[in-house]
Amino acid sequence: MPGEGPPSGTIPGWACEGPGAGGKNRRVCHAAARLEMGSLWEEFNRLGTEMIVTKAGRRMFPTFQVKLSGLDPSADYVLLMDFIPLDDKRYRWGWGGLGAWGPRPGGAEPPPPRPCRYAFHSSSWLVAGRADPAAPGRVHFHPDSPAKGAQWMRQIVSFDKLKLTNNLLDDNGHIILNSMHRYQPRFHVVLVDPRRDSERFAHENFKSFSFPETQFMAVTAYQNHRVSCGRGQGGGHTGVPPTPRPLTPRSPQITQLKIASNPFAKGFRDGEPEPW
Repeated sequence: MPGEGPPSGTIPGWACEGPGAGGKNRRVCHAAARLEMGSLWEEFNRLGTEMIVTKAGRRMFPTFQVKLSGLDPSADYVLLMDFIPLDDKRYRWGWGGLGAWGPRPGGAEPPPPRPCRYAFHSSSWLVAGRADPAAPGRVHFHPDSPAKGAQWMRQIVSFDKLKLTNNLLDDNGHIILNSMHRYQPRFHVVLVDPRRDSERFAHENFKSFSFPETQFMAVTAYQNHRVSCGRGQGGGHTGVPPTPRPLTPRSPQITQLKIASNPFAKGFRDGEPEPW
């Protein structure tokens, strides 16, 4: 029944209400959404979540899934998502180091590039300039929409069909994003209002949610995936690359975490080379 479930934004793991939540229709004002796989999202968020965008479109992982409560079981709802820029900046991944590699005394060849990024130095996302022109705004409707509130609340709602692309001319309905820009996914519950003049009440018939832990950087290839290195043997200007130290909880391993957590990445796990 409406009113059941924790109020939005009051318990960890439940979404924050979007702006303008006041004055909503009674069939949406009590809606609440809980993010599924919250601990996994948090783990990615601590490292800095990246989502691949391709010309053909790529599914998100972790998949955006929510558990709904507080809907009117007999009312019809449409569920959809959109993505908004987090700022007006474009980013690049900054390499760490102990100094620039330059010409060596006596014309000696410079040492090879460092094989890893450094936890002890500024290896992080850096602002590279102002944001590119905004990509065409799109929304993704859940394919089961519209459906009764009872159906939506009965099971986990999964947006596993949603795909991200950087193709500005995409004609497949995928979400278009700019690479090297940060985004916040938003989730919307929209009441199907049977009144003939429902357009007059459009602002009352929806409720929006966002989860800060689902923010991500759109990339064409994972950037934050190298092993963090300490000041091991070599390095500096000796010409010997530093020896990587064992991984620590600070090690930014987006690629490894996605392979380990994604059930569809079994081939990558099974394809690891056997130790000699």
